[in-house]
Amino acid sequence: MSGDTVPRTVVIVDAYASARCLAPLFRARGYTCVHVQSTPTIPPAYERSFRPEDFVVNIVHDGDVSRTAAAIAAHAPKALVPGVERAVVLADRLNEELGLPGNGTALSAARRDKYRMIETVREAGVPGTDQVLAADLDTLLRWYEKADGRVVLKPVSSAGSDGVHFCDTVEEVRAAFDALLGSTSALDQDNHAVLAQEYLVGSEYIVNTVSLDGRHYVSDIWKMHHLSANGVRDLPAGAELMTRHGVEQEQLVEHTLLVLDALGIRNGPAHTELKLTPRGPRLVETGTRVCGADVHVPVEAAIGESQLDWTVDACVDPERFAQRWEAGYELNRHARVVNMVSPAEGELVGYPRMAELRALESFHDVLFRVTPGNPVFRSVDDWTFPLRVYLLHETASTVARDALTTRYMDGEGFYDIT
Repeated sequence: MSGDTVPRTVVIVDAYASARCLAPLFRARGYTCVHVQSTPTIPPAYERSFRPEDFVVNIVHDGDVSRTAAAIAAHAPKALVPGVERAVVLADRLNEELGLPGNGTALSAARRDKYRMIETVREAGVPGTDQVLAADLDTLLRWYEKADGRVVLKPVSSAGSDGVHFCDTVEEVRAAFDALLGSTSALDQDNHAVLAQEYLVGSEYIVNTVSLDGRHYVSDIWKMHHLSANGVRDLPAGAELMTRHGVEQEQLVEHTLLVLDALGIRNGPAHTELKLTPRGPRLVETGTRVCGADVHVPVEAAIGESQLDWTVDACVDPERFAQRWEAGYELNRHARVVNMVSPAEGELVGYPRMAELRALESFHDVLFRVTPGNPVFRSVDDWTFPLRVYLLHETASTVARDALTTRYMDGEGFYDIT
């Protein structure tokens, strides 16, 4: 193929949230970007993060995959990737239609539906979580009678901690079922059934990966921190970036790679959440897209490259990916993410202690999800944190101290709310 006919276009489906940062990276490599909008309108949760100026065209998908694929084919793309969770199934279908590297459609549902995901993993011989999919209360209660201790109820298809209920009694199970069934998830999907799972005891972790033709690179590993606040148990309070190797990491990575293979994830990024239980690692869920929460910001500063950079390599420079994928990353600096937890709701006037926060020795950056003049809510899930703080330093003790200081500053007095 001559130089002037080499494909120099990449397609991103729903380039929202952290995926908004992919297009500038592709453009820096000399590629133009085409955007596919999977729905007629962009969901309100993602609307502000979309950057139309990063794309030569925005193709709005009308439900006809062949028509959307034909519109994409006119740009002769080299690769197509999903941006956020809601884009995964459409991206699978478009890649298959266009003959581009992808993960196929045979296991698309298992990569999106949390119940099928766990069942598919278990069928592949990977230890998994005990669970039931219940469209009626009787089915759920029969399963709960045999459960040992706390259980978790959640939507079958959602994102973050949306709709997650921790239940210790039959009354709590009933209330959670009633709240979920017939509701709409954060991804604007109706909950026609409820997923119930055993509660996994142990610390929670994140393993982010990028794959190319079945070869998996681990780009970053995080240990999650939780707290109980605003009436929510196990509210995700933040995370710390781990070194690539260690006793915990080896167990987590081995399990994650088995999960990726079981779910047919051969190409592109994946974001896997696990718990390390007394029985070993257990999958919480996997998303076949880049990690959210802008964790690429501290990762790039701490390691030099993030999952986003590796995703770009897998798409447009497979030779470079193939040369380096077996090497593990090394931490140059230590990093943490702290989710700030608003204790009240109203209109945000400002953050009176922001200067004090920025003065912390390891302060690196902040992601504002709520700015003055906009409504702020009591933080009860991933969608209602008003801001995230990124800490970075050469010494782990400095980062740990500043993370505790940040948490101490949070709450009453940190927010000016009317």
